[in-house]
Formats: sequence, structure tokens, C-alpha cells
Amino acid sequence: MRILLTNDDGIHAPGIHALWHILEDWAELFVVAPDSERSATGHGITVHQPLRVEKLTFTNPHFHGWAVNGTPADCVKLALEELMDAPPDIIISGINRGANLGTDVLYSGTVSAAMEGAIYGFPALAVSVTGWKTTDYGLAAETTRFLCEQLLEKGLTPETFLNVNVPDLPREQIHGIGVTKLGSRRYQNIFDKRTDPRGRTYYWMAGEVKDVDAGEGTDIRAINDGIISVTPIHFDLTNYSIIQEVDQWLGETQRPFLEWIKKREGL
Repeated sequence: MRILLTNDDGIHAPGIHALWHILEDWAELFVVAPDSERSATGHGITVHQPLRVEKLTFTNPHFHGWAVNGTPADCVKLALEELMDAPPDIIISGINRGANLGTDVLYSGTVSAAMEGAIYGFPALAVSVTGWKTTDYGLAAETTRFLCEQLLEKGLTPETFLNVNVPDLPREQIHGIGVTKLGSRRYQNIFDKRTDPRGRTYYWMAGEVKDVDAGEGTDIRAINDGIISVTPIHFDLTNYSIIQEVDQWLGETQRPFLEWIKKREGL
């Protein structure tokens, strides 16, 4: 069993080490993670500067680690293309400090690393604890181990990965685990306008989260109810429900469009 671990909190973050401890008796572990925090980097990749890799030495011979000066998606690409001598059986991104719920998954480096694994065709999970000040990653680590065993036994639809959020609650307040869909979140008062000592204006991005859709069946609702949320996600963003609608109005505008293009050529 070979598992690739990554994250967006950095290779020294406690969440990724909690995964190491829960998995080390079960699998050969390869850690390829950013050398420092890369939260909210989304699915960015590094193309305008070199990627540097530092191999880390650990006392455990079954633990292999590399720190990368790039994004979580960079880490997965480097691991699969260059650093690992054989492919992993599963890829885990986390355990992230702070929730990755609803539309926030679009900004998440944790989720993007798991998505990169799915793009390559590997079973993958993104795992988060919902509290920003959490110090206990034990339940999230145990949940990850359980889900890995299930994934390997039962499989997962290609081009799909699991986004897992664990409530930052005492174990006795957890009411189970359930499959969910993405809710919707927005941020209010997102920019804090400030002035530096030289009188120049700058902005600090922050904001207060507002749950727009936290209805029944959503990941946000599950967390609010003390339930571990497991959301299957795939990277095909096509809205299939309106393909025919858009095709119809494009067909109706085909001739006007071509005529418009010809007019533009004469300008």
C-alpha cells in the first residue's frame, strides 16, 4: 500500500503529521507538501519560476518527505511525475485547519490537490477540520483511515474525489457521517481598507462568511448538525441541464453572428 500525502498548510503542519501517525502501520507514506502555508491558492500551478524541492530526512524508513516551494497542485504533479518511483494507491490532502465547505472549495488549495490527483486518475480525498483553532486532529485522522479502507474496497467513479469535513467538536457531540452536496457561501465586508505609514491605501482581504444555501443535504447543514460531511466532487464543471437551451439560442444567432464577424473584418 502506497499513499501520497499533501496539504496546503505546509509540510510541518500538525494535520499532515496526524495522518502520518494514523497511517504509518498500514501503508508506505510519501509526503510531498508545500514548504510553508499555501492556503487559498486554489488550483494554481507555478510556471513563471523554478520549483525547488528539499528532501527531508525522517527516522522512519517508511516515511519519505519532500518540501516544495510551490502550490498544493504543484506538489501532486511533482510527486506523480518525478519524485515517486511508483504510483500511489491513494492520494490524501490534509488534514486542513479550517472548513472547506460549499463554494469555498473553488479557492481551496487542499481541495485542489485532491482534484489534481483525481485528474491523474487516482482515488483521492481532501480532509478538513472545521475549526481554525483546533488542536485535535485525531477524529479526522481516524475518519480518513476508515474512508481510505472503504475507497480501496469499493472504488470510486473515475474523475471523482471525496471532500471531507469533520466538525471541530468533542467526539461525544459527533452524530455520525453522511454524504452531502455542496452548499453555498458568500463573504460580507470582504475588504478592510487601510492606510500605510506613507499615506497610501491598501486592502486586507478578510470578511465574514454568510451561508447562502445551508439547506437539507448540504455539507454546511451537516457540519451545523454535528455530522461528518463527505461530498463526492468531480472536476467537470459543465452545466448539462442547460446545454440544449444554450445550443438553441446559439443556433438562432448563427447567421447574425457570422454577419457581425464579416462587418468587423471590414473595420
